[in-house]
Amino acid sequence: MSFARVAIIGLGLLGGSIGLAVSAYLPGTATAGYDRDPATRRRAAERGLVGTVYDSAADAVREADLVIFCVPPGAMGEAAREIAEALPEACLVSDVGSCKQSIAEALAEALPGRAIIPAHPVAGTENSGPDAGFASLFRNRWCIITPPENANLLLLSRLSAFWEALGANVEVMDARHHDLVLAVTSHLPHLIAYTIVGTASDLEDVTQSEVIKYSAGGF
Repeated sequence: MSFARVAIIGLGLLGGSIGLAVSAYLPGTATAGYDRDPATRRRAAERGLVGTVYDSAADAVREADLVIFCVPPGAMGEAAREIAEALPEACLVSDVGSCKQSIAEALAEALPGRAIIPAHPVAGTENSGPDAGFASLFRNRWCIITPPENANLLLLSRLSAFWEALGANVEVMDARHHDLVLAVTSHLPHLIAYTIVGTASDLEDVTQSEVIKYSAGGF
């Protein structure tokens, strides 16, 4: 059920953690990776986030049977277009973005006729970049998979097994329902917290050190 070669596009916290988790929990699976930032590529190679770091996205995916986009949601379409010509015919395309409807549409437009099954590992930390990744990030965390109506059930099973091997608890749901659930449980709390912190920082009588010193965990 496992994939032979996984290509990771974007080598920050999530992409780097996927690469490290595959190495730790799926040692028979080869990994390749690419990041637009040359400094990130150099650091990813130094840390061994993936087996091979390439200088182009196209080269990273040429022999892959699973490609995972770990780039910001708004960059998914552009990233997908970069690999369109090099993507193997039977390769499954997935991602880690938190807004599934828009990402599914962007990937489908950029890669018409390709097998695309979006996913969202609900995991992360306050850190980012190639130094932030660690192999156990996904253990006992949810990974929500949002297959399209015409999804290949074998590929869906393989993707589910992949995330389970990395330690995640897998849930399958409709993309629209996912976006509604995550808007309430994740996006809204982040927006509220960001607004509160921003407001506190703007108050002349409240210093930045006090904001940090007297903040509870949720802040």
